[in-house]
Amino acid sequence: MDPQNENTASSTPKMGPPSSATAVEPGQEMSGQKRPYSQLQQGRPGNNERSRPNGRGGKGKKRNMGRGEWSRSSADRRSRNSEDRDAKRLKLEQGAPETADAQATPNDSTTAADANAEARRPKRKVAVLIGYSGSGYRGMQINGSEKTIEGDLFAAFVAVGAISKANADDPKKTSLIRCARTDKGVHAAGNIVSLKLIIEEPDIAEKINAALSPQIRIWGIIRTTGGFSCYQACDSRIYEYLIPTYSFLPPHPKTCLGKQLIEYAALAGDTENFMLRQHDVSTFWETVEELKVAPLLAPLDPSARFAILASLYPQTKAEEAAPTDRPNPATEKQIDETARKIKDIYMAAREAYRISPACLSRIKTLLGAYVGTHNFHNYTVQKTFADPSVKRVIKSFVVDPTPIVRNGTEWLSLKVHGQSFMMHQIRKMVAMCALIVRCGCPDERIYQTYGKDILNVPKAPGLGLLLERPVFESYNERTAPKNNRGTIDFDVYKDIIEEFKQREIYERIFREENVDKQFHKFFTHCDNLPGNSLAYLSSAGISAASKSLAGGSKEDKGAMEVVDPDSDGPGSDGGEG
Repeated sequence: MDPQNENTASSTPKMGPPSSATAVEPGQEMSGQKRPYSQLQQGRPGNNERSRPNGRGGKGKKRNMGRGEWSRSSADRRSRNSEDRDAKRLKLEQGAPETADAQATPNDSTTAADANAEARRPKRKVAVLIGYSGSGYRGMQINGSEKTIEGDLFAAFVAVGAISKANADDPKKTSLIRCARTDKGVHAAGNIVSLKLIIEEPDIAEKINAALSPQIRIWGIIRTTGGFSCYQACDSRIYEYLIPTYSFLPPHPKTCLGKQLIEYAALAGDTENFMLRQHDVSTFWETVEELKVAPLLAPLDPSARFAILASLYPQTKAEEAAPTDRPNPATEKQIDETARKIKDIYMAAREAYRISPACLSRIKTLLGAYVGTHNFHNYTVQKTFADPSVKRVIKSFVVDPTPIVRNGTEWLSLKVHGQSFMMHQIRKMVAMCALIVRCGCPDERIYQTYGKDILNVPKAPGLGLLLERPVFESYNERTAPKNNRGTIDFDVYKDIIEEFKQREIYERIFREENVDKQFHKFFTHCDNLPGNSLAYLSSAGISAASKSLAGGSKEDKGAMEVVDPDSDGPGSDGGEG
């Protein structure tokens, strides 16, 4: 039958047996009959059909393309994934269910309109000037579910609408950058984060402050250039460190470090110079023992006195022979009470100490030894002498000549100005200065720490450290005026910053030290470290510790680790832990 009449023939049935060529539709074979070859080939592309739109492989398949054409037509995977995420997020914000066959809710149009209106609100690159007390926080930088300064800040930005809901799940979408990363417990009177915020409302800073804890304050929000990064634009940073003056008292002569200093000075023939370097405090502990401790120990028998010494100075048990008579239970109670009284006597003596002008002068000299460009590999963690990043520039390091007294304890204020700092660098610099003074160590020992020798430099408590402010001289002088933007200047907020610093930082430091005695615990820990890890502070010099550390004794390696029990791991430039 003619193919043109096929439709007519099929619609008008004829009498008699149907023809095999006309009565069977494709896919409807009659029993015992086979489809003709022409029908089997129907719908299959021929050899000359590669130029057809569907190409080889049948319906819906793309034709072959060259590599260049494919790369030009292929969408970027990262962009495609980002678009997919944005589409899903918008669908959820509009209230649409995740399933494709679900019905839209009546509020979809309203929610979508709100989301679109929020998306159209302009976002501006800004510098947010902040201050905070780091107590109770796990540092500045957002770190998962940990309580951090940035975490609370970001939540407040979202709460007041300064960050849209579409960007609320990821701080990176707002280009969030911090100027200086402070570690656990470290405070800041002035720090900066730069990011994109919605700042249409004139009282946006006040609203953010209302959503924050009193420990965190926004000083101001300054419009910047679009490419501004507070980390890259910062020229330098100024830190302050508060330290009790009793930190500069020498170790008790019965502690492990106290004994080492005396023994090494004798071996090196340096006893006279050693005593001269500590002339203003050389008899401090002797006087305390004679006037306060001896009357408590006098009524006790030799075994009880030995037990008290062993509890106060653990190494006594190994170095001195114990009396054969053991104290009875009644005496043991008396021993515990007497040991506690002696500890209280020592603490009271430390707090009553007032620093001398000679000691202040020596501290000033030692801090000056840090100024300049030096290799600070011994003042951080997980960096070697050959690492170029350990060379840092210190512009100034000074001590306030007028101490302050709070809760019966005298404090000194130290201020360091540097281009950037590595993790724990400032705390280790302060600890090294204090250890050199209290151990009667020669001043040149600081310069020796810049050499290749690996030394165990403990880090002083984070409680006393605060970031005073970052400095933006280049941006303020060139970039800001050129682009008609405001300068970044903390002095504009000087009065409220000073009030906040006194209330939330200084008083918190004094109060916490009065309760926890962190500085006392730190230096007591250093004084009772076993081994020779701090022997470089003695008259024997660097070699006394180098031999011990190079030899790798388990005792000394353990001491190295115990000095920094709360280490948070390696940090990055621009932060101090």
